[in-house]
Amino acid sequence: MTRGFEIAAIEPQVYRVPIAVPVVTSFGTMRDRPALFVRVVGCDGAEGWGEVWCNFPAVGAEHRARLIGSVLAPLLLGRRFEAPQAAFAFLTAQTEVLAIQSGEPGPLAQATAGIDLGIWDMLARRAGEPLHRFLGGGERRSVPAYASGLNADAPERLAEAKHAEGYRRFKVKVGFGRDRDVGNLRTLRAAFGAATPIMVDANQAWGFDEALSMAEAFAQCAPEWLEEPMRADVAVAEWRRFAEAAPVAVANGENLRGEAAFAAMAEGGGIGFLQPDIGKWGGLSGGMAVARHAASRGVTLCPHWLGGGIGLVASLHYLAAAGGAGVLEVDANPNPLRDEFVSSFPAVADGEMTIPSGAGLGVAPDLGRLAPYRIAL
Repeated sequence: MTRGFEIAAIEPQVYRVPIAVPVVTSFGTMRDRPALFVRVVGCDGAEGWGEVWCNFPAVGAEHRARLIGSVLAPLLLGRRFEAPQAAFAFLTAQTEVLAIQSGEPGPLAQATAGIDLGIWDMLARRAGEPLHRFLGGGERRSVPAYASGLNADAPERLAEAKHAEGYRRFKVKVGFGRDRDVGNLRTLRAAFGAATPIMVDANQAWGFDEALSMAEAFAQCAPEWLEEPMRADVAVAEWRRFAEAAPVAVANGENLRGEAAFAAMAEGGGIGFLQPDIGKWGGLSGGMAVARHAASRGVTLCPHWLGGGIGLVASLHYLAAAGGAGVLEVDANPNPLRDEFVSSFPAVADGEMTIPSGAGLGVAPDLGRLAPYRIAL
């Protein structure tokens, strides 16, 4: 089966939906929910959808959409590639100097990743296969999922609501002061018992010493992992030193870029959980290589995602194709761009999210319902 293709059109589409309760992290606040969906159309008429990570800064979605329209799409249109990985490598190579010159390696990598996701979906739809099977995965009906992004204000209330929806694992934001952080973890543990996996996410809030002190304080509540306790760009040797000293397992990866960075973290960082975000770097072309390397080192792959429904379902297929014991991150906060305005969005039951059985992603944006929220570029 050939995977060759030629692209006729790449269309970035920005959407924003107001929210009643802001999503708060240790480094910033989201006052609406953005999404940047990418429609990719082949010269043979095949179509696919991708999504670009664009939560921060507040103008991130519009900026990355313009990068796609003005820089990346013109590089690909009308050019033939024999596999998605070839297009990903070409875009990456063609924009390396621009990334340095502009100081924007992150936005360019994110925009490239979203296009890559769209290409993979397009090819899987053309082949008539679910995306995880097209990626080489086996038969699988669901993957474990957890409710993420519990804010620091009474996180047990949102956790209880998500438990009623079928979730059995939870992750709470920390980095808001020792007493508040530890108190929230204790409250969640008391509400759900010792057997429920509960994770904590610091979003790079601390330096080494404070992170270690907080890890020791959290240990009494036995969290599944402590995520990004330090800045993601801390040297790999420091991550290993922290992981060896901390009394809880450590997770990292959503803010890494490049196959070499992921390999170094999996080999020498001492972490137990690697969290690539396929909308921030790599798409599926880079993401599958990261997954294979993590598996070879005994590191559990747990894809990061905080965005709309297209990227989430792509992450679902990614985890299913990778196999292993990883769990899928599903943002617990309200976001119509994730589930309400994406057709055939998968259900969660008893802690598992169903894998769509249709070709490609098995879902697509509901463009009619989304129309009121589209931002003109």
